[in-house]
Amino acid sequence: MAIIRQTIDVDRRPEEVYDYVMDTPRMPEWQLSAVSAERLDEGPFGIGSRVRVTRHIGRRVMPMTMEVTEYDPPHSWGMRGVDGPVRPRVHGEVESFDEGQRSHVTIDIDIEGHGVGKVLVPLVVRPQVRKELPRNEQLLKNRLEHTGD
Repeated sequence: MAIIRQTIDVDRRPEEVYDYVMDTPRMPEWQLSAVSAERLDEGPFGIGSRVRVTRHIGRRVMPMTMEVTEYDPPHSWGMRGVDGPVRPRVHGEVESFDEGQRSHVTIDIDIEGHGVGKVLVPLVVRPQVRKELPRNEQLLKNRLEHTGD
């Protein structure tokens, strides 16, 4: 299956964008399907850190554990689902432009189904992600440009 990719420009410095995106409890502020998100481990955030994200998927609410697979502030990050029927793989990049004052944000998502997820992914999850990702990036942009977070 093809990776779902979305890009947006944000009028904030890459460090500010990256810090906000990687601030786990704030995921529901800019990701429509996220109900809650929390760190599962202590210590510095980085490769190997785990996060529990609870999402609306279709009419269900599903918790999933995500593990950080790439962590290169303020340039890129990667996460992968390690449990549950729906296991996303996410890769994000923040590129600086306009002399470091603005950011070009690209998010790629691929989804793997396990068990019932093999049915859910093509019928429910991929269509939901295709619809939601552009809206999520717009929420990210609005939140960072208009609230000063």
